[in-house]
Amino acid sequence: MFGMMRSPAESYAKVSVDAAVETADPHRLILMLFDGAIAAVSLARIHMEAGQIPQKGAAISKAIDLVSNGLQASLDMESGGDLAERLAALYEYMTQRLLFANLKNSVAALDEVSELLTSLREAWAQIAPNEQAAA
Repeated sequence: MFGMMRSPAESYAKVSVDAAVETADPHRLILMLFDGAIAAVSLARIHMEAGQIPQKGAAISKAIDLVSNGLQASLDMESGGDLAERLAALYEYMTQRLLFANLKNSVAALDEVSELLTSLREAWAQIAPNEQAAA
């Protein structure tokens, strides 16, 4: 009737994330997608090294979802031009590397995706609307 019970910490985290999403501007939402994907890849690495296969798969699936259904889906292909096309190709590449990492238990592939996401996140953070107005 009530479904699966969550721990209080899980419930708090979900409410906290929901509230952050509801109040964030579009630029901040993209940063949150990067943060979530980077965290999921890090968690997948921890589970991979511990031999926790189901947890590793779940974390990689979450990372793939954030990259393909979050970051890639948010691209404006009409007005984004060549940059949007290149980012779409990079997100597709990251998805393929995550699938490879899951199939082959490749820490190197996870690290590669984590570095790409971190670089893109840093670049995105530097073009924050408030940063441009202050310059």
